Amino acid sequence: MALDFSTLETLQKNHPAWRLLMAEHAPLVASFLHRIFVVPNVRGRDRSGLVSLLEDTLFELRRERGAEAYPRDASEYLEVWAQESQGWLRKYYPPGSDEPHYDLTPATEKALTWLESLTQRAFVGTESRLLTVFELLRQLVHGSGADPAARLRDLERRREALDREIEAARMGQAPVFDDAALRDRFQQAAATARDLLGDFREVEQNFRQLDRQTRENIALWSGAKGELLGKIFGERDAIADSDQGRSFQAFWDFLMDPGRQEELGQLWQTVFSLPAVRSLEPDPRLRRIHFDWLEAGEHTQRTVALLSGQLRRFLDDQAWLESRRIMQLLHGIEASALAVRDNQPTGPFFEIDALVPDMELPLERPLYSPPLKTDHRISVTPGDGAEVDAKVLYDQTAVDRMRLEDHLNHILRAQDQTTLARVVHERPLEHGLAELVVWMAIATARPGTVFDETVSESVEWTDTEGRTRQATLDRVILTRDGGSGGN
Repeated sequence: MALDFSTLETLQKNHPAWRLLMAEHAPLVASFLHRIFVVPNVRGRDRSGLVSLLEDTLFELRRERGAEAYPRDASEYLEVWAQESQGWLRKYYPPGSDEPHYDLTPATEKALTWLESLTQRAFVGTESRLLTVFELLRQLVHGSGADPAARLRDLERRREALDREIEAARMGQAPVFDDAALRDRFQQAAATARDLLGDFREVEQNFRQLDRQTRENIALWSGAKGELLGKIFGERDAIADSDQGRSFQAFWDFLMDPGRQEELGQLWQTVFSLPAVRSLEPDPRLRRIHFDWLEAGEHTQRTVALLSGQLRRFLDDQAWLESRRIMQLLHGIEASALAVRDNQPTGPFFEIDALVPDMELPLERPLYSPPLKTDHRISVTPGDGAEVDAKVLYDQTAVDRMRLEDHLNHILRAQDQTTLARVVHERPLEHGLAELVVWMAIATARPGTVFDETVSESVEWTDTEGRTRQATLDRVILTRDGGSGGN
């Protein structure tokens, strides 16, 4: 696309990403959406939870910048961000739920990705990208099959290079990457892995637009059924047979291979153990990013399933019979209206007491409960006059239970069950005994949790004074079937 004046002017007026960058509260919108959706790779949050998180963010900002900085309520901000005129959030109702949910739009994710690229990186590698371009060009030339002889020569040359590497490895002279080369390649792999998550939202948006168009065609269609089916299947095949559709399907088939999933997990584990990579302080979520790919791909597949559901309902003969019955009733109402057109009744001729009956069952009334009498007598003992530090009254510990449950759900995506001691070992306690109590509350409320009183396990943590603390408790076994499976 040419970046001429007219094109850029149109993008400035119509593209949601540009509107986000030019918005008055762009830092609030971008930082909040990046922290809530992009960082934990969450696709879809319910309105109540999102309003609560935004209220906490606004409270902190108002305390720093004054109450006039962000005068609106959190719910009002969400409604504005989800309006079609802004296009930063997608508001929808998932199947079986009457509460609205929100998700990022592809345009918002593009804007956040561009903002991330503005930050200065401590290490910028170029060798791996050059090698990638060279390898892709080689695949384009030799994979096109234009000259089989040239393809054969290239394969023989690569086989000779592999033979030389094998011989060098046998002699203990195999070349290895230095730290700079390792960091270079790791940064490129991490950036490509994150970009794939953003691509899923754009592919899902394309299928969602097709689903919306199909709903509109079914609702407004008045012709033959065969013509509508031909049109819908033609549009569906156009998406599936497009370059983007075939690329997505090939990626999904590759990722769904259990052997590939296991290999990806082992490769990430090995790479994170390299000292050169650890020096970059990489995001630990990259170890399990292939599970994030699976979750994002499932959202896309669900959108395709919605499209298939629309077609199945359209093909249901009973639905057509019901539609015909409704049309007959409407025609009957029209005929009756025409019959009394010249002799219309005067005054009220039909009354309805209520749309639904007002029923009150005897057992719905609560039983009488006598009030409890509380003894309010208080005995106050005079103090010794010593000064007391009042700050201890405000030193409260707040443990984010939702964040702990999200961490547990991520662990159970890769395995059927785990123990509480193993979970705490992978994610050390930050708030000491208070956080351990929250973990026990989560385990108690989670269906399917098993408490094995025959086995004891120890949990250790470091308090604020640097001392090591230890708690011994019965073994707690957490299972995958006990939760919702993630957000």
